This record gives sequence, structure tokens and C-alpha cells, in this order.
Amino acid sequence: MGLDESELIAALRRYWAVEASSAEYLPVGAGSYHWSVSDRNGAAWFVTADDLGADEATREEIFGLLGRSLESALSLRRDAGLDFLVTPIPATDGAVLRRLTPRYGLSVFPMVCGTAGDFGPHRHEDVTEMVGLLAELHRATPVVERLAPRADLRLPGRDRLHEALRDVDRPWTGGPHAEPARGLLAGHAGRVRRWLADLDRLIDAVGDTATGWVVTHGEPHPGNVIRTAKGMRLIDWGTVQIAPPERDLWMLTTAFTDMIGADPVGVDDEILAGYTEATGRVATPAGIALYRRWWMLADIAVFIDDLRRPHGEGEDAAAALTCLTGYLETTDD
Repeated sequence: MGLDESELIAALRRYWAVEASSAEYLPVGAGSYHWSVSDRNGAAWFVTADDLGADEATREEIFGLLGRSLESALSLRRDAGLDFLVTPIPATDGAVLRRLTPRYGLSVFPMVCGTAGDFGPHRHEDVTEMVGLLAELHRATPVVERLAPRADLRLPGRDRLHEALRDVDRPWTGGPHAEPARGLLAGHAGRVRRWLADLDRLIDAVGDTATGWVVTHGEPHPGNVIRTAKGMRLIDWGTVQIAPPERDLWMLTTAFTDMIGADPVGVDDEILAGYTEATGRVATPAGIALYRRWWMLADIAVFIDDLRRPHGEGEDAAAALTCLTGYLETTDD
């Protein structure tokens, strides 16, 4: 991680005027780091350091997009009245994101009392409420239409994935898991190329619907939900985009549960009909299929890239190889 807790405490004092009395690291989430911070008045804060990436050339762009996503979430709560959003607390100068180090961006959230979920399918009894929350979110699009980042449907890391596919006949020397990853990709290279071609077809189909895109959370699975006495609260707004509504809805359907090997949480037709009744919008099979394919290929691209880079015997590299194996050896076409 390479983060110094004293830097965190100093940044909270400098930018948010929070005089921290304690900071406890919380090993939750992925792609970012979190702490529970208490101040001298007994107030509690949830503090996040987002990794802007190893590539220095792209950090400023990533920082800017993340800031716009967090600002959009704050606007949706403040200006559209969506109180089920857990949104960032602005710094004293109004910014929702500040630089902690050149590689990490810092944001601060209220500490919410409730029960957090885990990545996976929603409980059957929660699906109707989740459909309602997503419908309310999507209806609020006009509030942030000019602020939120807009999806371009491109697959992140696609160039590096194509490079890896070209290199499957040459040894990979990044670390102990590099050669097993190469063997996996070599054995399923044809399948991955078919999935990429399928993604392109779906992007062409969904791109034609751009005039009807909405503000989306992007990852509304239970791991980004806190159940409270007042209902479900959506957290983690760093992935906000104006995008097809299916970017959110697919996680309530069998497209998601099939991909992760879980039981369905409901009947797709009933779930999507409930959304249509609440919004007047119709989710398309192409949009649902697009996001299943996009999510899977985005993960594969990340895992392959990580395992080709220098790495050791750590848990992260081993987990990446396990997840890559799951996608390539068990996922249906």
C-alpha cells in the first residue's frame, strides 16, 4: 500500500479540519483503502484512499473522473433529495476529493450505522427495494447530466489484453504466477477472442440507445449496500457514469448470478417489469448481455495484466490467478 497513517491524519486536519484522535484501518473493498477515524469530539468518519494507478501518465485523468463521480453523488443527494445515497463530505474548500499522495486520492464519508453486505447476489427479499432505489436514481439524471462522467463503453485494458494474446507462445517472466496465467490464456485464447468479438457486437447495438442513458451507480451489488433501520443505503460512488440503465440492472438478473455461479434472486421478467413500471424505460437483452460480457472481460484484462507484471508469492497475485481460472475454465459462452 505504501501509505503512512500520519499523512492521512495530517490531510484530514489540513483539508477537512478533522482533528483525528484515532484511525483504524478497515480491510474492506478492493482498489482502495479505508479507515474508521474518530475525532476529538467523538464523531466518526469513514475515510477512503483511492488508488489512482501505477501509470503516472494517467493519474490526473483518473483523479478528475473520480472527483466528478463523487461530486455527482453529492449533488444527487443534496439537489435531488436522494437520501439513500451515502455521499462524500466536502472539505473546507468544498472539494470532495483531495490528493493524499501523487498516487492516492482522499475522500471522507459519514460513518453509517447498519449492516454491510458482501459481493454477490442480493437477497430475494431485497430485490424489490433495490429496483425502486435504482429507478429513483435513474429518474434523477437531469440533476447531474452535465456533471457526471459519460460512459464510452470501451473495455479498459483492452490493448494490453490483445498484447497478452499475441504473447501466449512466449514465456512470461513477471513472477511465480505468470507462467500458469500464460498457460490458462493460451488454452482459452480462442474463447477470449470470441468474447471480445461478442462485446463489440453488443457495444454497436447498445451505443444506438445513447439518448436514453441515465445516471448509474455502476456496481450496485450487496457489497455496496448498508442495511439500516431506515432502509437500504447505497455506498461507494466512485463509479458513477451516465450510461445505459442496464449497467445497474444486470446485477439483479440471472446474467449476474450465472456469471458468479449463484442461485437466481428472482425472475428476470418480473424484476425488469418492475423497473419499467417505475421509470417508463425498458431494459434490453442486449444491454444486459453487454454488461455481463464487459464485466467479465474487464476482470480478465486486469488479472492478466497484473500477472504479467513483476509480482511475488503474495495473496493478491494468487487470488488473481484463482479468479482468472474461474472465468476461463467455468464460465459458459
